[in-house]
Amino acid sequence: MYATKIYDFEMTAIDGKIVKLSDYKGKVVMIVNTASKCGFTKQYKDLQELYSKYEKDGFVILGFPANNFMNQEPGTNDDIQQFCQINFGVSFPMFEKISVKGNDIHPLYQYLTSKTTNPAHGGNISWNFSKFVISRDGVVIDRFSPATNPMSKKVIKSVEKALNQ
Repeated sequence: MYATKIYDFEMTAIDGKIVKLSDYKGKVVMIVNTASKCGFTKQYKDLQELYSKYEKDGFVILGFPANNFMNQEPGTNDDIQQFCQINFGVSFPMFEKISVKGNDIHPLYQYLTSKTTNPAHGGNISWNFSKFVISRDGVVIDRFSPATNPMSKKVIKSVEKALNQ
């Protein structure tokens, strides 16, 4: 059976608890693959700022650490959690380290990158900090490259549009 929305997935939070993505029904969700030793790692600060700005309106960011690119996320889940909290004050949900490409790609990222399940925004993950925006009803409505700052006008416009629908 193929997943038809992100709500079909259960994930493991960075603290080991199982989280049903269906818990986020009715919220606008941004899914981001992250890394602690990347040139884009400073985006954690901007992701946190975006989350803080729109959380009250029904927006959530889900961070998925991945070590797929040049060993830029070598730490354990505990290391990653501490790094994010100490250096960037991250309070949005973080999940256990997963693979976002290759033979061991996690099913969530298989869904997000598949041209079958996500024809408009599918395609391989090119680097850390790729961003997917998911509508309140669980459909991928936008995708932003790793180089796109989370506080850029186009990201804010996408999030605000989704929140107002």
